[in-house]
Amino acid sequence: MMSTAVRTGAESGFRVGGVVNGGTRFERGGRLVSRDKIETGNRLKGTLGPAERAENWRRLGSDEFDVVVIGGGVVGAGAALDAATRGLRVALVEARDLAAGTSSRSSKLFHGGLRYLEQLELSLVREALRERELMLTRIAPHLVKPVPFLYPLTHRFWERPYTAAGLFLYDTMGGARSVPGQKHLTRAGALRMVPALKRNSMIGGIRYYDAQADDARHTMMVGRTAARYGAVITTSTQVTGFLREADRIAGVRVRDVESGEEVEVRAQAVINATGVWTDELQKLSGGRGRFRVRSSKGVHIVVPRDRIVAESGMILRTEKSVLFVIPWGNHWIVGTTDTDWHLDLAHPAATKKDIDYLLEHVNSVLATPLTHNDIEGVYAGLRPLLAGESEETSKLSREHAVARVAPGLVAIAGGKYTTYRVMAADAVDAVAPDITGRMASSITDRVPLLGADGYHALINQADQLAAAHGLHPYRIRHLLDRYGSEIHDVLALGEERPDLLKPIPAAPNYLQAEVVYACSHEGALHLEDVLTRRTRISIEYAHRGVECAEPVARLMAEVLGWDDARVAREVEVYAKRVEAERDSQTQPDDQAADAKRSAAPEARERIVEPVV
Repeated sequence: MMSTAVRTGAESGFRVGGVVNGGTRFERGGRLVSRDKIETGNRLKGTLGPAERAENWRRLGSDEFDVVVIGGGVVGAGAALDAATRGLRVALVEARDLAAGTSSRSSKLFHGGLRYLEQLELSLVREALRERELMLTRIAPHLVKPVPFLYPLTHRFWERPYTAAGLFLYDTMGGARSVPGQKHLTRAGALRMVPALKRNSMIGGIRYYDAQADDARHTMMVGRTAARYGAVITTSTQVTGFLREADRIAGVRVRDVESGEEVEVRAQAVINATGVWTDELQKLSGGRGRFRVRSSKGVHIVVPRDRIVAESGMILRTEKSVLFVIPWGNHWIVGTTDTDWHLDLAHPAATKKDIDYLLEHVNSVLATPLTHNDIEGVYAGLRPLLAGESEETSKLSREHAVARVAPGLVAIAGGKYTTYRVMAADAVDAVAPDITGRMASSITDRVPLLGADGYHALINQADQLAAAHGLHPYRIRHLLDRYGSEIHDVLALGEERPDLLKPIPAAPNYLQAEVVYACSHEGALHLEDVLTRRTRISIEYAHRGVECAEPVARLMAEVLGWDDARVAREVEVYAKRVEAERDSQTQPDDQAADAKRSAAPEARERIVEPVV
């Protein structure tokens, strides 16, 4: 039986004890605490548990907001944080889960974009490098880390000075402030750095640095930070229509896809930050968009770390774009493809052709080639590119665009993950004409994400933390890089339930406490939320989460109140999802792969796709 502190996760660790002054009272350590104090404490922590979701749903129908943001990707979460820290009343609604779309399926890099230098998009590179610097040093040092890359040189005479000039520009625009600058290597030096390379695959190399992060966790932390500053964040909340007053948009109508309940959410302005769903939402609003969004599919594969012997990642040129080999814990991520996608936006499917493309290009430089049997995980995401500039998606601009579609409605699209904060600020700036009174300027360049404060001190105290909780220091450092200073709340779950500090069966990189915390603090509502986004079990293990699905669902049940039938359904739906994804990855083309993937049931049964 689970202890009170964990079992009643819906009350964030407090046991219902009766009624005080007309409101529920809670007991903690034998002391009665009022709901107001509890809710204030949880809000300051940015908690997104079951109790907060219920309260936020109530507020959607009763409060009036300055801004409603549609979309729980990194730009939407960033816009909610930007608006909240300007002092605006803000709500964010997301049909599925935070980072359920593109923002959990990127290359997981915060980078300036070397290839954009060749396209002479210098302002984009400069902007991205500034954002990378902010993430590394101030906003999210617990989540965003430096990562080295080898750029192999294959042509004599011209390529080294040409590439060095580009990297020099990269460094001088901000790329070498918090990370080392470029370092030139002979062929022997490059092979010492990446012994896995064929000797004849290069004549030398240049090492440079970028940064990486777990995109889904980062997006979720942006959302939680927005909640900490007062934003009402609700997932499993689908927009079904827009409210109008005369010729202006006055809010949205939403459905709770868990219960089927609907409410109207009133606001002075609405921001459409739905990425590849931008056009769909603009049609639903009845207005004509100022731009169109084109979906480009990017596929990545994940292989074990021992399959590529290297001390750094690699960036390889292809005939269309570039290919990254990215360090990822005990794994490598290899990607990406860049092809048009016109099918299901929620579940883009990787094909055998996509995977073969990645294997062919990475194997062209590896002494020991990778095979399909080496692949542990595969994921496919869609880039929301601005349409109309080129027939080739790899040449479409990564600049973003903001448009005031109608009075009270702003749409934002394009851009890249690295510049999400700038995009969010631009979107909030664009609703200023619709907001009563003077609006403050963006300050998110000075707002650390939840978990950042105290992170560096805790890294220095990792050994003491490990000894206090009976864990290996490596485990503590892994947790710190996922939760930052929020680690104390995760570890506290093991005080009365020591078994929660044991690894998840069949997924030993993660603790059972992380599953409980994902539900009680991080807004996870379904098994796939935990296995694919709060953790990355679905891509880091060859079983893709199936072998640990039931024990994870049992842990979730203790927080979310599931019965045995609900546990069985969650496990079945997830298993069918994995089966459908595996089947799609054996198909020859997008149409066949989409048919296989789309056959899997939705975890959120009441969601409507498409909405128009």
